[in-house]
Parts: sequence; C-alpha cells; structure tokens
Amino acid sequence: MASLVSFLAFHFLFTIFQYSSLAANVNYNVQTLGAKPDGKTDSTKAFLSAWTSACASGQPATIYVPPGRFLLGTATFAGQSCKNQAITIQIDGTLVAPSNYNVIGNSGTWINFESVTGVSVIGGTLDAQGANLWACKNSGKSCPTGATTLAFYNSKNIMINGLSSINSQMFHILVYGSQNAKLVGMKVSAPGNSPNTDGIHVEKSSSVTIMNSKIGTGDDCISIGPGTSNLWIENVACGPGHGISIGSLGWEMQEPGVQNVTVKSATFTGTQNGVRVKTWARPSKGFVKYVLFQRLVMVNVENPIIIDQNYCPGGQNCPDQVSGVKISDITYQDIHGSSATEIAMKFDCSKGNPCSDINLEDVKLTYKNEPAHSSCINADGKASGLVQPNNCLYN
Repeated sequence: MASLVSFLAFHFLFTIFQYSSLAANVNYNVQTLGAKPDGKTDSTKAFLSAWTSACASGQPATIYVPPGRFLLGTATFAGQSCKNQAITIQIDGTLVAPSNYNVIGNSGTWINFESVTGVSVIGGTLDAQGANLWACKNSGKSCPTGATTLAFYNSKNIMINGLSSINSQMFHILVYGSQNAKLVGMKVSAPGNSPNTDGIHVEKSSSVTIMNSKIGTGDDCISIGPGTSNLWIENVACGPGHGISIGSLGWEMQEPGVQNVTVKSATFTGTQNGVRVKTWARPSKGFVKYVLFQRLVMVNVENPIIIDQNYCPGGQNCPDQVSGVKISDITYQDIHGSSATEIAMKFDCSKGNPCSDINLEDVKLTYKNEPAHSSCINADGKASGLVQPNNCLYN
C-alpha cells in the first residue's frame, strides 16, 4: 500500500513538473502568424509579430521557423523594451532576402538585432541572394553598398549554433559593441570572387567565441576590428577567402586597441592569407597585443604569416605616412604547411612603432617542397624550436 501511495505521489509530481515546464516556455510559430513558406510572399510582419510577443513574455520563449523558404525584408529585432532575456529562434527552414538587391542593398543590415540579451539562434539557413549585386560591383557600375546578413549590435549573452549563411551581399555575420557571444557550428559560404563578403566580423566586443565552423568567402573568413578583446577562435576551416585578419586598424587617431586574441586549431586552404595583422600607414593611438596563433595548418596559402603596417588595398590613394598602431606580444606556435609564394613569413612593421616581442615557436612552412623564405622590416622578437623559414627577427 505504501509503495502504491509513493508511486501515485511521484506520478502526480512528475505530471505537475511536465506541465510547468511546458507552460514555462512559450512557442511562437511564424507560419501560424501568417508567414508563407513559398519564398515569394513577404513574411516580415509575421517575424516581427513573433518577436514582439516573445519580448513581451515574462517566460522563456521560442520563435519557431518551420521548413520552407520564407521571404524576409529588412528586419530589426529591438531589445530595449524586452522583458524577456531568454528568447530562442529555432530555424528549420531558410530565410531568403528579396531577389532585387536594391530592396535591402542600402539598409546596412538585412537581419538586425539591437540591444538584445539572452538571444539564441539555432539552425537554419540565411540566403541573402547576393550574386547579382556582386556582378554589379565587379562590372564597375554604380551599385548599392550591400547589406550585412545578420548583425548583433550592443547585445549580451548571445548564442548562434548551427546556422548557415550563404550568398551575403556584404558581411555575413557582424558582432558589434557586444559582450559574451558564442558562435558554434557555423557554415558560411560565398564564392572567392564575391567582394567584401567577410564571414564573421567582430568589433568593439569582448568575450566572443567562434568554434567548430567552416567559412569560405570572397574576403576575410574572420575579421577583427578595433576595440576587440578576449576573442577565442578554435577549430575553424577557412577557404576560399583572405584568411583570419586583425584589422584593418589605424584609420582613426583615437581608436581602441585589440588585445587577448587566440586563434588555434585552424586550417587555411588556398587562401590569400593565413593569419594577418593589417594597419593603415597613418597616425593612430591604436594597438595590438597579447595574441596567440597556435596549431595552424596552411595548405597552399599565399601569405601564411603576415603583419602589414602599410596596408592599402588596390594601391590607390594610400596614406603613405607612418602607422601609429603599436603591435607587441604576438606568438606564432606550431604552424605548419605550404606557401603559394616564396615569402611565407612577412613582417612589414611601422618604422615609428616597430613590432616588438614577436615569438616564433615550431614553425615549418615550405614553398614547392623547399624551405620558404622570410622578410622582416622593423620587427623585434625571438625564435625557439624549429623555425622555417629562417628567423629574420632582430633581438
């Protein structure tokens, strides 16, 4: 009898627990709210309606995007008045931008999250349909600047997991002015000749993690802007693209620095650069310090290791001054593979602010199965273990 009472009591409590758990997480299906999965009907209002309801909820909420293609115009999801700090956007379908690039081309951002806290984006695909805009730009015609696909501005506690971004007009993903963001299992794809399609750009943000992701673009796979600190990048495959770049920095005189950056266990395949630091040759109070590049593999990379303090893409209207950005405490550790050019390691540092404390540990890079070469200008540091190309740093 006692065991029966115990069983009934347990069953009752378990049922109550199940009910309270379901009640605690509110679900908003965008299709129920009017979104059409045909890729042609503008579903923006349904998405914004779901967001408004989720924000107003005092309980954790899920916005659900079912399978199908949903046409979405420019959309801003604002969090300033959100009561909710636990909103999950579960995407099992594809969000599609308007095929006419002019519709979002001058908006700055296609899908914009502003001042949100505790937002998670799980799964799904974002298709910005940027091919026609790239063609316009590559033809030399007058075209819109293009929109970033997905941006988080001034936000906290962000998670993006398993999201694919394809054919972005400009940057694929932007994290700006934000703290504590985790991007995991990302797939970013655009052709190698698509202009300015940086994979992930981080700027004026702290405690950002990018892991277990595959990025192929027409620009930097990951670019790191001014004011970035405590950035962790691990297990990323990059290519095609321009590599993982800190910069460009030093365009402004009063510019916050970059510090505490780790890039580890990454592979670069057929990219223009591997790991790069790039600054403009003009006065600036910016800096780069405490950076670790560790356990990297280069496969036919044009510039596997490069610091360029005379950065000027295209070589036109270059400032031709002296970079004020101070670069120090940069470590290259356990980096192997092949260079597509003879000079695999190039440090072109500022004559006004030479690079200091550059550390090379166990670096082996080849060119056509022979030891590659190095080039150092205004660069101070030391080498330990096997270093090939030969160390050209001065102590």
